[in-house]
Amino acid sequence: MQAFVRVVEAGSFVAAADRLGISTSSLSRLVADLEQHLGARLLNRTTRRLSLTESGQAYYERCVTLLGDLAEAEALAGQAAAQARGTLRLTCSYSMAEQRVAPAIASFERRHPAVKFELVVSDRIVDLVEEGFDLAIRVGPVGSDRLVARRLGSMHLLLCAAPSYLERRPAPANPADLAHHNALTYAYAASPRLWRFTDAAGSVQEVRVAGTLHANSGDALRAAAIAGLGVICEPDFLLESAIRRGQLTRLLPGYTGGGGDIWAVYPSRRHLSLKVRLFVDHIAAAFGDSPKADSATQQ
Repeated sequence: MQAFVRVVEAGSFVAAADRLGISTSSLSRLVADLEQHLGARLLNRTTRRLSLTESGQAYYERCVTLLGDLAEAEALAGQAAAQARGTLRLTCSYSMAEQRVAPAIASFERRHPAVKFELVVSDRIVDLVEEGFDLAIRVGPVGSDRLVARRLGSMHLLLCAAPSYLERRPAPANPADLAHHNALTYAYAASPRLWRFTDAAGSVQEVRVAGTLHANSGDALRAAAIAGLGVICEPDFLLESAIRRGQLTRLLPGYTGGGGDIWAVYPSRRHLSLKVRLFVDHIAAAFGDSPKADSATQQ
């Protein structure tokens, strides 16, 4: 496995053999023996270049993770100072990636340079076990599979529009007025076109909205709202910077648009690698909200 990974990383048998301090023929034999053992071709070899087969790509990703975990285990067993290493596969939404996760990765890498990240950005709920992820950052429901969740913080939905839009349309005085506004709706919301608001007394009001843009990207909706297209109801972490810059104006400040907790979610506590444990601690500190509990969800 180590020989195979080194060949992929070096891009050639000659370079990998030089790094490993063995002959090219010995390295080639090791990889050939591995392919025979697996009953699958891992590399396409030509006189000019090497490339991974589809099976080879999947096997390489798992090898990197396993070898990193093995190095951590050996360091712990030898009572040495364990260093986080290997590749951490992480998934989160587009807006969470830009606003919170990418900055956290950058600051984490400065402390733990041996950890690499594979970040898959998607607004759908992925199956962590089936798709081979180490960790997800999720807002709201943790998910339906067997997961462990650690609370990182919370978010609140804010209703906003651009000053240019409000020059053309009077600001709503209450939630019912939104039925007469151009509402920009988010495809992955639980009820995209039914917005709920709670006043200071705890009374809930629902309004059915409609508009000219329905999208699966919170960033796209924010950009459209800043351009003056309509009103949006999106998480505070996505809108705060635009509000501070005056690009968006908060509407109905006497009402809250709901919210939810933000979670770090991973498949199991058993055999949780050092890199995942350290990154979860790191991003929890970055959120600035000391988690009150870890909860195993069995849904």
